Amino acid sequence: MSAPARTLLLWCPDWPVLAAEIVDGVPATGPVAVLHGNRVVACSEQARAEGIRRGLRRREAQGRCPGLTVVDHDPGRDARAFEPVVAAVEEVAVGVEVVRPGACALAARGPVRYFGGEEAAAERIVEHVAQSCAVESQVGIADGVFAAGLAAREGRIVPPGGTPEFLAAQPVEALGRPALADLLRRLGVRTLGDFAALAAGDVLARFGFDGALAHRWASGGDDRPLAVRRPPVDLTVAADLDEPIERVDVAAFAARTLAERLHERLAGHGLACTRLGIEAVTAHGQELHRVWRHDGLLSAAAIADRVRWQLDGWLSGGGRRGGDRPPRPTAGIVRLRLVPDGVLAQAGLQPGLWGETGAERERAHRALSRVQGLLGPEAVVTAVLGGGRSPADQTRLVPWGDERSPAGPGAGAAVPSWPGRLPPPSPAVVLTTPLAASVLDATGVPVVVSARLAVSAPPTQLIIAVEGGAQVGRISAPAGTAGAGGTADGTGRGGGSAGGAGRGGAWAGISGRAGVPVEIVGWAGPWPVDERWWDPVEACRRARFQVSLADGSALLLAVDAGRWLVEAVYD
Repeated sequence: MSAPARTLLLWCPDWPVLAAEIVDGVPATGPVAVLHGNRVVACSEQARAEGIRRGLRRREAQGRCPGLTVVDHDPGRDARAFEPVVAAVEEVAVGVEVVRPGACALAARGPVRYFGGEEAAAERIVEHVAQSCAVESQVGIADGVFAAGLAAREGRIVPPGGTPEFLAAQPVEALGRPALADLLRRLGVRTLGDFAALAAGDVLARFGFDGALAHRWASGGDDRPLAVRRPPVDLTVAADLDEPIERVDVAAFAARTLAERLHERLAGHGLACTRLGIEAVTAHGQELHRVWRHDGLLSAAAIADRVRWQLDGWLSGGGRRGGDRPPRPTAGIVRLRLVPDGVLAQAGLQPGLWGETGAERERAHRALSRVQGLLGPEAVVTAVLGGGRSPADQTRLVPWGDERSPAGPGAGAAVPSWPGRLPPPSPAVVLTTPLAASVLDATGVPVVVSARLAVSAPPTQLIIAVEGGAQVGRISAPAGTAGAGGTADGTGRGGGSAGGAGRGGAWAGISGRAGVPVEIVGWAGPWPVDERWWDPVEACRRARFQVSLADGSALLLAVDAGRWLVEAVYD
């Protein structure tokens, strides 16, 4: 077995308690205990003074210290709070491995040679962590991670070659395996030296793999070399300008230079940018920020264009819709910063054969992005399908270039089908604004839907006319009828089903005043919807119908407060 490398380990005492203070504001100076599975896993120094120990049950711990503050164990919170500490260590030494939240290790050779000795390196790292994070820590140096961790609890530097002797005096509880330690003590093995003296083969046969691993630690060995992490590469580029920039042409020159630097840096790491953050600081300290998204890969020219467009929008105070103009910066720009917010491997995207990411799409994207740079991101929007019970709810508008992921109920899934049983497939064209319509019987009397969803006229006598002369185009879906059994009293929550189906000789004027009547060959419904009934402002109670026409058209109708509406036209 080769000798383990000299290892420096930084340990932050009572880290779960300290993390609770950093993240949740729990005062760590008082009696605090962190519990997991109703047992104490960590406690503050003040709690230890009150008799609190690891392993105590909650009731016993609170009995010993009535003023004890109890915090639930949260490994995620511990890890998040420890990240700044690791980053601080990486500022003075490289090759850091996080052993667990509250402890990190690195090979001692580098910092020892740089700072001129093990003691100097330990002092420098502890001091830097204290200054950067306001966190107290201790450093231990020994041969191997396990021994260095025990040395850190004593703030000790074990001399080279002295690790076996240092470990031999440690109790078996130092292994961190309570069940194994209890068994070893009952067998008369009380120290790591006693345990290390046993034959490795006998330990493996008696205690299994976990016991063999603990035996290797007790003997001064490691189970593996350090798995150091690499600090994230800083791809950001920035430029401090000699004179405040207030003219767009001067800003464009600075943008081009900065864009080329960013592109070269990304290319050096085999990366390309798909989302770009543009940040600017004015001479008065005003901070400006905007994120640009792109479906393809941003070239150096594309990056420069977007920076120039954005600076043009900021410096010229481009107008918004409605005549408003965003405020111009109070002073010239003195600092530019480009942040590649979204990167991927450069081979990750290729121009599409049919224009998905090709030149035509790029030209369109450049034009629309230009408009956004001048008028704001909300000036150009696209529709995205999501969840919802109505056609209007299933569509939302997002700024051009933003992520088009579905949102709301059923996000990411196919758009749920609407009521009824039209022959599949039955997609539809959703009307941005529902069209008002009149539904009349054969005598010209408006059709009424009662509170119990009863229709005042039989289906063979219904006619429909869209008001205002609005045009609803012809569609090609096959005609059909549908039925839905059951009853409803109009009180269903979130959409129930009721009604039936009919076939007959009703007529419909689909194009408004001048439309040619079309025979209704089938209908289905009604389907009640009673949404947000608890909110008087947003409450919506309506019933929906499907009607099939003789020319193959099919409409989705809704009746709301006695008004008939055309919500969609089925394809």
